[in-house]
Amino acid sequence: MASMNKPVFQAIRSHSPAMPVLIVMSSRRQTRLTALELIAFLATEDDPKQWLHQDKTQMTDIIATVRESNLKLTLAFGIGMHHTGLHQRDRKTVEELFVNCKIQILIATSTLAWGVNFPAHLVIFKGTEYQTCVVVSPDVLQMMGRAGRPQYDDQGKAVILVHDIKKDFYKKFLYEPFPVESSLLGVLSDHLNAEIAAGTITSKQDAMDYITWMYFFRRLVMNPSYNSLDDISHETINKFLSNLVERSLRDLECSYCMEIGEDDCTIEALTYSRISSYYYLKHQTVRMFKERLRAELPIQDILSDAEEYGELPDSAHIKTHLLLQAHFSRAQLPCSDYGTDTKTVLDNAIRICQAMLDVAANEGWLVTALSICNLVQMIIQEQQHLYLFRGFHRPIEGLPKLVASCEGRENTFAAILGEELQPHQISQAWSFLSHLPVVEVRLSVKGWWEGCGEQAQRPLPAARGKLRDERSWLDVHADQEYVLQVSLQRINTGQQRVRTHTHAHTCIKDEGWFLVLGEVERRELLAVKRIGYCRHRSTVSLAFYTPEMTGKCIYTLCLMSDSYLGLDQHYDLHLNMTPACIAAQVNSEVTEAMGGMSVNLKAGM
Repeated sequence: MASMNKPVFQAIRSHSPAMPVLIVMSSRRQTRLTALELIAFLATEDDPKQWLHQDKTQMTDIIATVRESNLKLTLAFGIGMHHTGLHQRDRKTVEELFVNCKIQILIATSTLAWGVNFPAHLVIFKGTEYQTCVVVSPDVLQMMGRAGRPQYDDQGKAVILVHDIKKDFYKKFLYEPFPVESSLLGVLSDHLNAEIAAGTITSKQDAMDYITWMYFFRRLVMNPSYNSLDDISHETINKFLSNLVERSLRDLECSYCMEIGEDDCTIEALTYSRISSYYYLKHQTVRMFKERLRAELPIQDILSDAEEYGELPDSAHIKTHLLLQAHFSRAQLPCSDYGTDTKTVLDNAIRICQAMLDVAANEGWLVTALSICNLVQMIIQEQQHLYLFRGFHRPIEGLPKLVASCEGRENTFAAILGEELQPHQISQAWSFLSHLPVVEVRLSVKGWWEGCGEQAQRPLPAARGKLRDERSWLDVHADQEYVLQVSLQRINTGQQRVRTHTHAHTCIKDEGWFLVLGEVERRELLAVKRIGYCRHRSTVSLAFYTPEMTGKCIYTLCLMSDSYLGLDQHYDLHLNMTPACIAAQVNSEVTEAMGGMSVNLKAGM
């Protein structure tokens, strides 16, 4: 690309020495490098600022409002840059300067050049590749249309700089119709997976029929050589499609998304197929979760290895990992390009984490599920841990303890943090703290007990801290399904603010919660459920099975915010397993069959 800089400069001097010029680039990085190279060529000219058509004093005032340091430099020479890495205000400034002919040169990426309406006398294409994708003829023609707009100019010129081996290719397709080919082949497995999860495809023959309904099949018949076929005979097409279906289904089977029946024809969707389809994830990502998610492994590393981040430029997964670490530590990024990439990473992170949570739930991994919930909090709040406050007598760990220590008084809060923060920061922090959700939780167990003529609901005994106290235990039958009824109410409902307080890189979202039920001693996850914002009292049901053996058992319920660190609540459920009761079991099964209970994880999530 560097070898094209001098031809670009010469093309401007030859075809548009004083008229607006739009230069289309392959990447954000190339816009910056090309602008700096053009400035170097201008330095050898008699008038280095010949492309600047604005009073220097006025331009100095405009440059002072620009955030991007490289853009400050280039604007002084009449060269603007336009790409997604720039702040919106900077892009707006560049647009106005170019449209009003205050600067002569605008260097833009191909993605933005598609949509911007910038009239120019000359359009220059510096290369026709973007990362691994070729900018095809229709795109080039679309962007060439920016030159010579009827209302602005009576003629337009375009210069395409390509490697010599591609010269004939572009000369041919600039003047001849360009066929639109299907890109389905590279993502066929994911498309088939979505249809299998939806129940549309239940056999190999269904998959064959599905492909014949698509545009891919039409182009396969019209242009077989595009897919390396010699002819379009029925036998050749059928063999090609059969191999294609077999290969795609084999990939999905290796990703734990489906199973092929004993008849080698029928297809059965598995849980991971539904997870992949629901969250729009590639099947390779779900397979990686299944094979690598473990309690002892860092969840952040697994998140950054998701296939959805594979399209980021420059070592995609390593870059994703580093951007996440910078996000959690709130580090200053060296350039705005990284800020744009960070936004791309975070836009996908929540749904990927939710898919990871479903995988952990399906496998019954308690520690992994809790780690994923904590990771979601870190992503939203842009930090890895809470600050440890030094209170009056002892350290304060966690926001609930901090709220309780203040007793609703701002002056108490200011006394605790007087040495840590400035007065205006204390006011801002107190305003934030007073809007944090405070949720009251009440627990009861619903199910069948021996001797009861109908389904009953019994409150859980209050934790007294003494395990030997029989009043702390609730009697339930062994090997039976019960439903934990969790009643939630946001105490500070008078506040209208329900949006999560987030930082610049994360999107605005409502408050939400995770309910996680598990047995800590065995590190087993029993049930998990996501719930939305709690305003008035609402009841959430979590179905679970009691152990098969009689005796005492402690389950733990975790109420975790999906937005804030430090608001987690934990409740121990002291259950005393009495001998199994067949009548109660039958009643439970009948009630479940009638739709009276939700399906628990052990029975199939």
